[in-house]
Amino acid sequence: MTRTLLLIFAFIALMLGSFIWFVATWNPDERAPMSMVPAQVERAA
Repeated sequence: MTRTLLLIFAFIALMLGSFIWFVATWNPDERAPMSMVPAQVERAA
């Protein structure tokens, strides 16, 4: 039982740590936006 709980906590810590690393190292200039909203196209007047 203790080993199972330790494995679960280790997995959660790994997932949380990888998410924090992803957010901390995110550079919006290198990647396209992850939005489902299409970009607005400007029309010529």
